Amino acid sequence: MNDYSALRRFKPWFWGVHWPLLLVAAAIGGFGLLALYSAAGGSAEPWMQTQLVRFAVGLLIAFVVASVDIDVWRRLAWLAWFGGVGLLLAVEFWGVTVNNATRWLQLGFVTLQPSELMRVAMVLVLAAWFQRFRHGEVSKKVWLFPVPALLVLVPALLVLRQPDFGTAAMILALGAAVIFMSGLHLWYFFAGAGALVAALPLIWVRLQEYQQERILTFLNPEGDPLGAGYHTIQSKIALGSGGLSGKGFLGGTQGHLSFLPEMHTDFIFTLLAEEFGLLGSVALLGLYLSLFAVMLFCAWRCRGMFGRLLVSGLCINLALYVFINVGMVSGLLPVVGVPLPLVSYGGTVVLVFFISLGLVVSVSRGRSAPAD
Repeated sequence: MNDYSALRRFKPWFWGVHWPLLLVAAAIGGFGLLALYSAAGGSAEPWMQTQLVRFAVGLLIAFVVASVDIDVWRRLAWLAWFGGVGLLLAVEFWGVTVNNATRWLQLGFVTLQPSELMRVAMVLVLAAWFQRFRHGEVSKKVWLFPVPALLVLVPALLVLRQPDFGTAAMILALGAAVIFMSGLHLWYFFAGAGALVAALPLIWVRLQEYQQERILTFLNPEGDPLGAGYHTIQSKIALGSGGLSGKGFLGGTQGHLSFLPEMHTDFIFTLLAEEFGLLGSVALLGLYLSLFAVMLFCAWRCRGMFGRLLVSGLCINLALYVFINVGMVSGLLPVVGVPLPLVSYGGTVVLVFFISLGLVVSVSRGRSAPAD
């Protein structure tokens, strides 16, 4: 009798998985593989082949994460946060420097960007912290606010030292979003926004020269069309030249004639827009919106505060990637070097995506905290 009971409790990984979530992710990854194949001039090397291996490894990691009870991840939240801070501190001493920025760690044959992983750990620990309160109670216990504030500010300041102003700003925005969803009154955010505006002159003088240049170029890219504004101008030309249906796969000129910078990473959306046009761009963005809708639906179905905040925070994290990358290549935001999830070439963002996917699936399988 007990043996049969144990068998009934066993659930294989595919039991309760949101297949729409996996199918949409696979479709986005397909766009990415096509783009990387085109960026290499019609070759699977050097990017597409490696990215495909990363997808396979990431999918395996997602299955492992999804198979663990979400309550276990809640208990590991503080360990994940301190581990992330430890990796950021390791960057200070043993980080790899590229273009005057030290953001990566070389761990054998794997190169990681700890600031990306830190964002998942931060969402996890914030969700675990606020899980003890009912919605709306946070505003009544503002004296506890310094704890979540430190959980956000510590990694943001460490990332800012690398220097990586864009990722630090994303950490602050993500942390503020999770704290807001916990029920903190809106007036506290208005006060914080006012303090931020008042501190802008101090922030400006603390920025690196190239960071100031990026902001000035964003405001007026035509002021230096052959220098600082060159990348933004060429990106907008490529976006516009794609028209409605694009120039066809492998038919892009801005990318294949080397006018586009970093077209396999930061500017890969521009490459897709030139070759597949407005229709292809809208299709990709529609897939991202579908992914976010499924994640938010999972958050809505959660019984407890921890699951709701975790899934919502992970959704906002991925949405920030998409919003900033598309805004950056279209000239609506400064160039800050943010990749497009599952489309841009890069290992850490793929890892972040699949860890997030695994956590969402774990929550969606009904293994969330008790109802509030």
